[in-house]
Amino acid sequence: MTSELQAQAARSIDARGLQLDAAQQRMLARLATWLQARLRPSVWRRPASGVYLWGGVGRGKSLLLEALFQAAPCQTKRRVHIHALLQEVQQRMLHHSGHSDPLQRVAEELAGEAQLLFVDEFHVHDIGDAIVLGRLLQALLERDCILLLSSNYAPPQLCPNPLYHSRFKPFATLLEKRCLVLQMEAGSDYRTLGAQHWGRYLQGPASLLGACLAHLPATAQLLVQRRALTLRGMDERTIWLDFPALCRQPLASSDYLYLCQRFAHIAIGELPLLARCSLDEQQRLLNFIDIAYDQGCELWLQAEHSLEALCAGVAHHDFSRTRSRLAQLRQEQAECLAC
Repeated sequence: MTSELQAQAARSIDARGLQLDAAQQRMLARLATWLQARLRPSVWRRPASGVYLWGGVGRGKSLLLEALFQAAPCQTKRRVHIHALLQEVQQRMLHHSGHSDPLQRVAEELAGEAQLLFVDEFHVHDIGDAIVLGRLLQALLERDCILLLSSNYAPPQLCPNPLYHSRFKPFATLLEKRCLVLQMEAGSDYRTLGAQHWGRYLQGPASLLGACLAHLPATAQLLVQRRALTLRGMDERTIWLDFPALCRQPLASSDYLYLCQRFAHIAIGELPLLARCSLDEQQRLLNFIDIAYDQGCELWLQAEHSLEALCAGVAHHDFSRTRSRLAQLRQEQAECLAC
């Protein structure tokens, strides 16, 4: 039987002109059944405290959880991307720096502000972030906060660096113990099949962006958290810079979050073949793409190579998500480009 929660979530997806495949429909029913039970717990059987939905890219994990989140009859609820959450937690901890355990204070605040917390694209690579997130999740679960987590990784695969994996393992075990862990069935990557674009991929010489963005006032630098970022141009809505400025200096996710929240349109020129970039450079680009996509920025990328050539041979374990999102850029070549 279709629950009202499931029906409402399905209607919100239909309203966006999207149609679920059979696997997605089954998953939505499973999620709705769990959340309905979680919101009305029985004295005889207590449902899992949260849900952890993982699987391949473009399979609709965020879509399903977002629809469920919107339909949930909770008085207080919040959706946040993993990069934004990490930045917020760090800032909140600074406000409680005089206390013996600032993270516990932060967890108490977050749990008090949201009965339901949806953390999208849960993944960790930095051991410092991993420990903070692990302790935060433990504290939120102890405070009866209902968690919705989407990820490309099963809990045991989180924080895959062998140097740090054992330190995060207890928190991965906690997720498996306290959350309903569900895997999306494999299938089509719907991002690559969609007709909607969130930006442009311009294949051709660097002068392409110059022609398209000639109206921008020339700006030499922008100060981002005390670091000078070299620019090509900028106005109130748009920023234009090259790949070296964005990815070849030690910028953090918080820097990218600042840029994506300040500017609605970001143009990046002179992208090299990514397989020839260092792992640090690849990671920075992945973080930037994640944040720009989540923040709804209009992104323009320019490279002399095709998108296929740009992405060929990249071995980074998170790159499948980024490749899927790059495929949603409208690809244009110099000879057919109309700015």
